Amino acid sequence: MIQIGIIGVGTVGESVAKILEENRDIITARAGKEIVVKKGVVRHLEKERDVNIPLTTDVDEVLDDPEIDIVVELMGGVEEPYRVVKKALQKGKAVVTANKALLAYHRYELQEIAGDIPFEYEASVAGGIPIIKALREGLSANHIESIEGIINGTANYILTKMMDEGVDFDAVLKEAQELGYAEADPTFDIGGFDAAHKLLILASIAYGIDAKPEDILIEGIESITQSDIAFAKEFGYTLKLLGIAKKVGQFVELRVHPALVPQTRMIAKVDGVMNGVSVVGDKVGETMYYGPGAGGDATASAVISDIIAIARSGKSSPMLGFKRPLESGLQLLDRDEIVTKYYLRLVVEDRPGVLAAVSSLMGDEHISIETMLQKPGEGGSASLLLATHACKERAMRRALTRLFELKSVKERPVMIRIES
Repeated sequence: MIQIGIIGVGTVGESVAKILEENRDIITARAGKEIVVKKGVVRHLEKERDVNIPLTTDVDEVLDDPEIDIVVELMGGVEEPYRVVKKALQKGKAVVTANKALLAYHRYELQEIAGDIPFEYEASVAGGIPIIKALREGLSANHIESIEGIINGTANYILTKMMDEGVDFDAVLKEAQELGYAEADPTFDIGGFDAAHKLLILASIAYGIDAKPEDILIEGIESITQSDIAFAKEFGYTLKLLGIAKKVGQFVELRVHPALVPQTRMIAKVDGVMNGVSVVGDKVGETMYYGPGAGGDATASAVISDIIAIARSGKSSPMLGFKRPLESGLQLLDRDEIVTKYYLRLVVEDRPGVLAAVSSLMGDEHISIETMLQKPGEGGSASLLLATHACKERAMRRALTRLFELKSVKERPVMIRIES
């Protein structure tokens, strides 16, 4: 028998306990051992919970219990979970976590502490999709050329509704909050930070790159309007919040931002609250992973798969899938050196000479315009919607600053990258 302690019996913790009970026969058959929740840790005992397990508010009742084999950390946050998980590992207990923020900041320290003690975290990225196992095991014969993921269901739901129904951002966000897809403070999701934490975990497995959220390019979806949607539809794109990891020579570029994606691509078809991850290996080519990225049962499914894996073997490969550097010399690419195509939305005075001035300025920065759409506005203004050929982020940043300084440009320009 394997006994576990669940630290944090919220939505996911409740689902873990209930699935272990409801699917006991099939889980026992697959694990080879019965798995029992000995205790759960909560902040408030008086809150009603739909679980039939002993509860406590004292985390040490789990960490100091010699009969508990696996600690399941579902409490959220960064530093307090780090303290708890570190102590569990130091006491020789296996750990399963769904905490992407913890791993975004402490994954390498935790791998060092864990050593040969099992430490699993499938549920930390894309909920019920087994993307961690795919990268760490299924694609282990490949050099990973790129990872491109829709890994935040809230942002994907909002953009899908904006594309399909022509609804403005604020209205869709309010609806998402009412449906429970978005938090009361949605910044973490719509600002790209949740996706960035998940991307850093995937990039560590694929490239061994050690970066923190503060080191990478992160942009959210707050500035997307129906003008951008109209451009996307006009030129055969859809809008997605993407997490991108890509090897470029001896560098790895890491970025999270809204992107225009051709409608013909597989990842463009991932809609609503669903997640999707495209991985390109040098030998296997492109593989695509699709499924629910959040929710109690979907995330709990991934948590329990890790518990079963530990129960089967009692040992673990290195947490991130390697014991020595994967590829010597790989470094994080400076965000200014990123090369891609760009879309710009400019609100300008509707008069002769403005387009020429914009084109001249872009030419000065060695940025070539590929397509353009002009839409009439109100009060003597017009919207210029431009798509560029590939150029460096540095050049585009300079161009954006200079464009805003033009007297004919009435609002700060909006830029969205194009991933074709």
